[in-house]
Amino acid sequence: MRMLSEEETETERDQEEIISSYERVCHMVSNNAVVIFSVSSCCMCHVIKRLLIGLGVGPTVYELDQEHAGREIQAVLARLLAASSPGVIGSQCPVPVVFVGGKLLGGVEKVMACHINGSLVPLLKQAGALWL
Repeated sequence: MRMLSEEETETERDQEEIISSYERVCHMVSNNAVVIFSVSSCCMCHVIKRLLIGLGVGPTVYELDQEHAGREIQAVLARLLAASSPGVIGSQCPVPVVFVGGKLLGGVEKVMACHINGSLVPLLKQAGALWL
């Protein structure tokens, strides 16, 4: 029987925390038409919240700086964003992150691009977040 080193045990614990946080994120986004992961002091998060509210959406907002597992959730979001946008450098703060209909839409750049090209409102309607 092989004994695990402290480093290997710590790595396993980190992986378990990531899996647990990933499952938590999946649960958080599955119950709402639109979910925004935000940080209360982030100006771009404020912009996205104002945009969606201005369109008539009532998003569920999770302020990660006020969540118990906010850092772990932020790490999961960073991985999800990196996986969905392989060409984008992941060094920036991974908020805001927007999910529509339980699916990752993206960060501020993606949301604004969808708004500008006219695809955001149809996505919101399809998810049941808008009725107009």
